[in-house]
Amino acid sequence: MKSNAATVDEYISELPEERKEVIRKLRTIILQNVPNGIIENMSYGMIGYVVSFDKYPKGYHCKPKKELPFINLASQKKYISFYHMGLYENATLLEWFKKEYTKHSKYKLDMGKCCVRFKRMNDIPYELIGQLLQKLNLDDYISDYERIIHATKR
Repeated sequence: MKSNAATVDEYISELPEERKEVIRKLRTIILQNVPNGIIENMSYGMIGYVVSFDKYPKGYHCKPKKELPFINLASQKKYISFYHMGLYENATLLEWFKKEYTKHSKYKLDMGKCCVRFKRMNDIPYELIGQLLQKLNLDDYISDYERIIHATKR
């Protein structure tokens, strides 16, 4: 459910009451744990956490005038989406996350390439999300990103 909100606060104000608390808590965890050089904005109709142009002036390869995406957070119709691009780019990080998830949730992981879907609002592994965000520094994320981009251009 893409939003037209101009700011993160506006996005949150549009949410149903039962989702506001969850999004605020995830937002707090993200802001407390993302590496320096990540900025919060509205990105693709979701709350976005992107690499600032100061840290990565090339921008996103698909849209160089936009900052490089790192994390997105969204309230969808039936779940909360947490997108972490590092999970898509870094196989070691992905395997760690999958293994740790079973220790933090009694439910099966519902995940796409980098999108974790939380359908049960009372079973979100907040502590694990914080740990995940601490596992990948900005330089490694950018290196992984560039490695993937160069590999696909061959």
